[in-house]
Amino acid sequence: MDMKKTLKEFTKGILRENPVFVIALGLCPTLAVSVSLENALGMGLAASFVLLFSNLLISAIRNIVPARIRIPCFIVVIASFVTIVELLMAAFSPQLARQLGIFVPLIVVNCIILGRAESFASRNTVFLSVLDGLGMGLGFTLALSLIAVIREFLGSGKILGHVLFESFPPATIMILAPGALLTMGLLIGLINLITSRNKG
Repeated sequence: MDMKKTLKEFTKGILRENPVFVIALGLCPTLAVSVSLENALGMGLAASFVLLFSNLLISAIRNIVPARIRIPCFIVVIASFVTIVELLMAAFSPQLARQLGIFVPLIVVNCIILGRAESFASRNTVFLSVLDGLGMGLGFTLALSLIAVIREFLGSGKILGHVLFESFPPATIMILAPGALLTMGLLIGLINLITSRNKG
């Protein structure tokens, strides 16, 4: 296995093909749960788990699934791993499960998960599909966390419930929907600016 190709498959989801900032997928949970870093990390880890294991299984069965029913099969695989995540979260972190609410079961129809299954895992080896799932999951988690840190700090003056500056006047709009859109838009613009300068 070419080490350069291996590294490329793993790192592409972090910046070059970041699912949130570059491909603009999975925006509903990104906007909804990025109000706090705790929620962002919980959603990112849940989605990463599903990405990793659904990529692995779909790649393993890709040659025995008839083409005409591949999408329903992919959805069944993804839904199975989402159910596992739901049960684990309810058992070990019920408060986080309540905070994330409907967005955990909605991972089943998350465009990132199904998109990677269709465009990558169903066409590549198990090893490369695992790397793709890990990289995309990490990229999604980092994007969610970055947005959440900015929103939580500016909106409440806290990070993970800890006050950083006693006299900091919070901007309540940042923990509302407009704050999510504003933060994500500015970050996408900044990343595009950096990328275009590097290409130039």
